[in-house]
Amino acid sequence: MRRLLCTTLLFSAGLAHAEVPRVATDIAPVHSLVSMVMQGAGSPDLIIPPGASPHSYAMRPSEARAVAKADLVVWVGPSLAPWLEEPMSSLAQGAERLTLQDVEGIRLLTNRSGVAFEAHDHGDHEGHDDHDGHDDHAGHDDHEGHDHSAHEGHGDHEDHEGHDHGAHEDHEDHGDHEGHDHAEHDDHGDHEGHDDHKGHDDHADHDDHDHDAHEEADAHEGHNHAPGALDPHIWLDPQNAMVWLDAIAASLSAQDPENAALYADNAARAQAQLVDLQADIQAELTPLRGQKFVVFHDAYHYFEARFDVEASAAISLSDGAAPSAARLAEVRDVVKDTQAACVFTEPQFNAGLVEALQDGTALKSASLDPIGAALEPGVDMYPALLRDLAAAFSSCLAE
Repeated sequence: MRRLLCTTLLFSAGLAHAEVPRVATDIAPVHSLVSMVMQGAGSPDLIIPPGASPHSYAMRPSEARAVAKADLVVWVGPSLAPWLEEPMSSLAQGAERLTLQDVEGIRLLTNRSGVAFEAHDHGDHEGHDDHDGHDDHAGHDDHEGHDHSAHEGHGDHEDHEGHDHGAHEDHEDHGDHEGHDHAEHDDHGDHEGHDDHKGHDDHADHDDHDHDAHEEADAHEGHNHAPGALDPHIWLDPQNAMVWLDAIAASLSAQDPENAALYADNAARAQAQLVDLQADIQAELTPLRGQKFVVFHDAYHYFEARFDVEASAAISLSDGAAPSAARLAEVRDVVKDTQAACVFTEPQFNAGLVEALQDGTALKSASLDPIGAALEPGVDMYPALLRDLAAAFSSCLAE
């Protein structure tokens, strides 16, 4: 009888383990947040490897298989990776899809317009409902913008048009995805050095003909960089990440009720960690408020707005577009007019552009990376990404 009981318990434990959802995530920061929630139960798969552009990517067979076998796909949404819609629809028809840009209670911002971000407004997409159940975060350090009905100092907060945040896209048929032949397509090779970043040579001397249109043509095909469109770099606001942790835990718990308490506890622990981290970064960056700087491309608006350190201009329209001579001239004027002290580069940045901007003025520089390509994926990756951004700001802007 004792042997039978032990066998039954072991069999039951095996079943419980087998019922942990298979989760596929798009980018490393999202993978990190899901990893935090799944600790002790399982680990998610990462579709887009560090170093590859999320805006345009061709999956390897192993990544396609991860999508095909997924019970749950967690992704930022079509604003970041519109190309992923088709593989999810064809490979993961029975998987639930958690689209993070549609989660209730997050703060959404739009692409800023013009080289010098003329007339940008943090309130464009901040009309989301209050965080249901997030009152526990309301009293923490520097949560400006977290009261979603009225963000102090950020203008008129009209509803985010065209985004239905009331419901996630729900695909609850969690059948067996093992047999999808699509996962066995030919290997597309190593995409770490993706073509998205080709063309970063200094084009300051080429003829200028409608440079805005030129840069739009050079930009990533999938990611909409038009002024007023949704800025997809939503994960760079830790407040948004705190909201997402609850949404991730809820989606996992719906598929795996036996581990619901674990997911909820993990989410709460991760939220507490991010609250402390946000307070630390706020203390580090508060003395830098008012310092002028330019960025390579406008990928850091969420981080800047959360910690009140605002860029004065962006060198390029996107991370895959080389700036025109006219745009460089405009940025150079901004640097001169604002007496900017720092230019933030990115890993694929052409160092000659800093020289083109200096015009006799000493400019400090530091590298920023919104994806964290140099960081090891996993539970520690997202906090490390925020710390690295804060450290870069401090090193470049400190007088």
